[in-house]
Amino acid sequence: MNSATIETPIGPFTVIASDENAVRAAGFTTDVGRLLALVHPELRAEPRPRPDLGPVTAALLSYLDGDLAAIDDVAVEQRTGGPFLAHAWETLRQVKPGHPVTYTGFAELAGRPTATRAAASACARNAVALFVPCHRVVGTDGTLRGYRWGLSTKKWLLAHEGTTSS
Repeated sequence: MNSATIETPIGPFTVIASDENAVRAAGFTTDVGRLLALVHPELRAEPRPRPDLGPVTAALLSYLDGDLAAIDDVAVEQRTGGPFLAHAWETLRQVKPGHPVTYTGFAELAGRPTATRAAASACARNAVALFVPCHRVVGTDGTLRGYRWGLSTKKWLLAHEGTTSS
């Protein structure tokens, strides 16, 4: 595994990826240990620091430069204890920039319209910030709800993607 920290307009963003460039954890921090703790134990290994992660870094920089679809094809690798989380994370990758969904809408997209709490839990347990865009899920009234990396970061990401939310 490898890790790299990239400077962004809202602070450092660190990525942990497999040797094949599948992102296993990512977030707005320089604390590799904090991210490593989010990686499923079967996928965890001590990451080697790198100046950049090739195509993953290129996709992130393109996203920050305005190509909002640049991160869509970056491979991610997360494991869970159940099939719903994996399906929910795949569903999140289908939510397009500038078109956030509510937690209820996300539950519906994931095929479990009454499972709003499970949908919110999928967002909370997502280790791959940005590449699995849990920041695109908002409250029913459009307000911002929890985000591991802070509501100001979530607000910036949504604004960057052309979304305005309270």
